[in-house]
Amino acid sequence: MTPTAIIVLAAGRGTRMRSGLPKVLHRVAGRSMLGHVLSAAGELEPRRAVVVTGPDMPAVEREARRFMPVAQFAVQPQQKGTAHAAGFARDELAGFEGVTLVLYGDVPLVRAGTLQRLAREVSADAPLVILAFEADDPKGYGRLILDAGGPVRAIREEKDACDEEKRITLCNSGIIAIDNALLWELLPEIGNANAQGEYYLTDIVELAAQAGREVRHVRCDEPEVLGVNDRAQLAVAERLMQRRLRARALANGVTLIDPDSVFLSADTEIAPDVLIEPWVFIGPGVSIAEGAVIRAHSHLEEASVGPRAQVGPFARLRPGAEIRETAKVGNFVEVKKAVIEEGAKVNHFTYIGDARVGAGANIGAGTITCNYDGANKHFTDIGKGAFIGSNSALVAPVRIGEGAYVGSGSVITKDVAPGALAVARGRQVEKPGWAARRKAKAGTQD
Repeated sequence: MTPTAIIVLAAGRGTRMRSGLPKVLHRVAGRSMLGHVLSAAGELEPRRAVVVTGPDMPAVEREARRFMPVAQFAVQPQQKGTAHAAGFARDELAGFEGVTLVLYGDVPLVRAGTLQRLAREVSADAPLVILAFEADDPKGYGRLILDAGGPVRAIREEKDACDEEKRITLCNSGIIAIDNALLWELLPEIGNANAQGEYYLTDIVELAAQAGREVRHVRCDEPEVLGVNDRAQLAVAERLMQRRLRARALANGVTLIDPDSVFLSADTEIAPDVLIEPWVFIGPGVSIAEGAVIRAHSHLEEASVGPRAQVGPFARLRPGAEIRETAKVGNFVEVKKAVIEEGAKVNHFTYIGDARVGAGANIGAGTITCNYDGANKHFTDIGKGAFIGSNSALVAPVRIGEGAYVGSGSVITKDVAPGALAVARGRQVEKPGWAARRKAKAGTQD
């Protein structure tokens, strides 16, 4: 494949988002929109990458480097249109020979395969290719004006289109692939004599056609090139991305009892033969191994679930939770930065944080690891085969030895030796006849 470079336009402040966060950092399926675009483009293995940002956007640069460490950055001081923005990438692409793709940081649904098709279509005969789509409602989009033989003659923006042109349904996505030398030859010729007074990158099509260069187009589905400008469109992008992620999971052998009620993240890894019940939310950084079961109303983020393990219902796995093979985490259990080893059970109303629960151990209902002293976090180590009675508090740092027992209702502040029984609670006292005497006394006072 011809060497590729990418320019990603990401300078928008997102005024219509009503947010202090740069627009491209808003998330779809747990990943920033910019991250989605760079992930798709990364599959082309671009030789060079330039992200055009606005002034004072260090967070955008940090996010871009997460997904494309080789990215360079250019700053567009004022927003005067897409051609104006792309022009700031000139220095970083000087001397590059190949195909340059111009992408948008707020188009998170674009697929790597589509970008590959677009780049492959560029040739000496057709050095500019447009990504286009058939719109259900073309209002607001630029229309592709085609010659009789099929090449693209121009792109007409909605505000500059005549009535006949407005009836065209073949629309411009904004994404192009172009020979890099031609890009920098034509870009300076783009003017701003239009209704918006901006420098449109789309005008490069007409300039190329006038110069005798053939311009072609590649089509994709309309949802793939949805641009996000406000919260309503962000919600639409989320819904479309969730539909895509669920379909991929189902195709890979995952059972989703009610797909529409399961929310996944872009980086979720789910092995075949996993069962996920309704109303499960999976945040970023989650992997679920073969044969695991995630029961209803559970919430997982930055956690791993081992083979044939069970989680939920109503369980919460927070960052650092590692549920190993055949372990069980039951209803109303929260696990944070802790390992639940093979075959261990934490079944009811329990908090396990900054801890290890050894293989085959059993944690009774209502148990908590008291891991925070108000200033620092401390570790609790529960040995293999240990049994922690219900309603116990393990005050970290503390170690429960292998096979040890902790009596129900205990507050454990010292290490428990392997195989020992530890009971730390007030002694039960019984006073025969006390209730009857109390009732009699109360009656005389009346």
